Amino acid sequence: MKIGSPAPHEQSVLLLASRFGLVHTRDVVALGIPTVVLTRLVRVGQLLRVGRGVYTLPDSTMSAQRSIAEVALRAPRGVICLLSALRVHEIGTQAPFEIWLALPPGVAVPRIKSPAIRVVRMSGDALTQGIEKKNFDGVEVRVFSAAKTVADCFKFRNKIGLDVALEALQETWRARKATINQLRQYAVTDRVSKVMQPYMEALLG
Repeated sequence: MKIGSPAPHEQSVLLLASRFGLVHTRDVVALGIPTVVLTRLVRVGQLLRVGRGVYTLPDSTMSAQRSIAEVALRAPRGVICLLSALRVHEIGTQAPFEIWLALPPGVAVPRIKSPAIRVVRMSGDALTQGIEKKNFDGVEVRVFSAAKTVADCFKFRNKIGLDVALEALQETWRARKATINQLRQYAVTDRVSKVMQPYMEALLG
């Protein structure tokens, strides 16, 4: 091994960061690597700490969804929802500065200073149905589908505004990101069928 080259543990961590973009402390522990290696790599500038327990390479090119990936790493039981899900599906004009996250009742909110998190509580089918899995910067992210997100927007219209829910419905329909049957299905799941029905009828003309 060349003088000054990374030790085996350091090499393994850097390879992990290069392959997946974001590395969590638990990923390193799972490999049997001491967490002090992370501290050492940060100290010498070979690794960048982007959040509590989350690291990346200093010169890595991250996707626009890095903040969502960071939250997903810290909240494995959560699902990206509402305005953040609209952003993922490229629906509407919303550009939230917070990451909207659905969590089961009683599950603690992750302690993350940045990015900011906005939590809504869901349970039963409302939390488990309509989930899609996407990969952002090597991180598997659970996000609600376009149709489920539209229904969620109506369910939480008092939080985000009815105008946002209507825009989401119209844009989803116009861009053919969901069928009317899918929209009806999740309207039932979220118990907003009566609220959404007249707007869906208007779409069909």
